[in-house]
Amino acid sequence: MFLLRRGLSLKVLGKEVDRACFGEKAKQIMRPDDANVAGNVHGGTILKMIEEAGAIISTRHCNSQNGERCVAALARVERTDFLSPMCIGEVAHVSAEITYTSKHSVEVQVNVLSENILTGAKKLTNKATLWYVPLSLKNVDKVLEVPPVVYSRQEQEEEGRKRYEAQKLERMETKWRNGDIVQPVLNPEPNTVSYSQSSLIHLVGPSDCTLHGFVHGGVTMKLMDEVAGIVAARHCKTNIVTASVDAINFHDKIRKGFVITISGRMTFTSNKSMEIEVLVDADPVVDSSQKRYRAASAFFTYVSLSQEGRSLPVPQLVPETEDEKKRFEEGKGRYLQMKAKRQGHAEPQP
Repeated sequence: MFLLRRGLSLKVLGKEVDRACFGEKAKQIMRPDDANVAGNVHGGTILKMIEEAGAIISTRHCNSQNGERCVAALARVERTDFLSPMCIGEVAHVSAEITYTSKHSVEVQVNVLSENILTGAKKLTNKATLWYVPLSLKNVDKVLEVPPVVYSRQEQEEEGRKRYEAQKLERMETKWRNGDIVQPVLNPEPNTVSYSQSSLIHLVGPSDCTLHGFVHGGVTMKLMDEVAGIVAARHCKTNIVTASVDAINFHDKIRKGFVITISGRMTFTSNKSMEIEVLVDADPVVDSSQKRYRAASAFFTYVSLSQEGRSLPVPQLVPETEDEKKRFEEGKGRYLQMKAKRQGHAEPQP
């Protein structure tokens, strides 16, 4: 087996940083076990790579000054678009850059490129923004202060502060509206929410966890993408690929030994895309003093593909209950908003 280490170029505010402090460059070739059913690299694998890069640079930055040692924990991933498929045999390059720091959080921008090692051609496959908080190695519930960064322009700090306030507000709103759970239904009709909804139960082991003994954000995201992919495949009965992921919010930590249930349900369909809500619930089965809680949530968008890789029409979702109809309209609103945003970016500038 031929294996290269994953490409990881780390920067702070656009400047290459000292390798001894912030990491080294490396590369990894994508293998067959990284593939999804369509033959491309699994969306969850790419999400995990993105999170690993963000965790490395934010943890190193948060430990760059003398003080209490810490590890950066993922709190949120902003919308992530899968701009181009990555194929098996290509080399993944991941670059991470710190773009803003608040008192207790770090914003990291991550880009992923794929390289065809036969031709040398490279293409951008993903761009993502992640938010991390530094947790003390001595006390997992203690959030430490983040060392500040020096901005080259004052506008960078102002723009970063606006992004920070916006994500903080949305994360709190999402936490409170995600109280419901996905319930199984006997003998559901095709094209309904109940027909395609799926759940995965996973026991958190040591290999899933950080130094603190709680789950890596990348592990959770990969499991979420797997469940969303099952829901999409059940609904349309074709090959499917991840098109985008709306903001992933991590509401609470998941510890080693917990049992997590990752549930996915269809919320909206357009002519050629499907939106799937994914909820992660954690159950501390060996600790009777703690109750089951919502740990993470997100919306994934998938598209249906033919055997030749062409986009196919999506069977239209049939919402049955009032809650399903409400979620459908909310999903339609997100779809139209993003469609308008894309069209606005496509318009020529005067």
